[in-house]
Amino acid sequence: MTQPARHPDGEPYEWPERTWRGIVERARAGRSLKPAAWPGGARCAVALSFDADHETIPLRDADESPMKLSQGQYGARRGTPRIRALLAREAIPATFFYPAVSALLHPDEVRAVAGDGHEIGIHSWIHERNALLPHAVERDLSLRAAETLARLAGRPPAGMRTASWDFSPGTLAIIREMGLLYDSSLMADDEPYELLEDGEPTGIVELPPEWIRDDAVYFNMDRFAGLRPYTPPSAVEEIFRAEFDGAWEEGGLFLLTMHPHVIGHRSRIGVLERLIGHMKAKGGCWFATHEAVARWCLEHAAAA
Repeated sequence: MTQPARHPDGEPYEWPERTWRGIVERARAGRSLKPAAWPGGARCAVALSFDADHETIPLRDADESPMKLSQGQYGARRGTPRIRALLAREAIPATFFYPAVSALLHPDEVRAVAGDGHEIGIHSWIHERNALLPHAVERDLSLRAAETLARLAGRPPAGMRTASWDFSPGTLAIIREMGLLYDSSLMADDEPYELLEDGEPTGIVELPPEWIRDDAVYFNMDRFAGLRPYTPPSAVEEIFRAEFDGAWEEGGLFLLTMHPHVIGHRSRIGVLERLIGHMKAKGGCWFATHEAVARWCLEHAAAA
């Protein structure tokens, strides 16, 4: 395994304050953007999202195994149609984040998802690990991904979720250069907040995800690296429901990250269907895309 390059200031315990403070301040949580109220007097905002990785993870790793590629294809072939059908039955908008290569492999899917009224967001070029890339390469891939998705979806993407939430020291500068409304990769809060870059407000909305609200964490986190301990769907459903109930009680945001190749299986789509039923029975939920939530929060943030 390649060892990380030695920092010019030595080991972390040797760093002067300007070094560790500078690292912490590169991309930091600023003011809360939790609004005083949600649209229509809703108690809770619900933002469902699907990271449509499909075949990109083995492709990124230069793995030519037909078996692993077929696992990725399942998300497009079976998972996404089941998800689209469920969202249509429930009349719920959602956000689908696509690696550009995934979108190019399945352009009709992207057009159909956009045609359903769902949002298409950026999720890398080929599920690359941003932290391992030179800044110029990360920038070029991000710009190319945005152009590809805009062409296929019929409108420019408003936001980004980095692949595997791998947010490099230079990612925020790229997001700002691209003029994006929001990011959904960082985890400093339960509620939306404004991103700071080197201590300065950016105007970028962060819609924070979390590993405990990610289906892939429980159902074999990395299907291409070998099986992980399996969590029964009932246990995952209990965790997601508890996270939603907490957001509802606090009048906040419930953001859920899912993957077509995970939640789209027969034994797992029911978790989402029952969760939606629970949320609707509870009442007072505003189901919205990430873009809609970010715009509302930016325009209606409660006074500090």
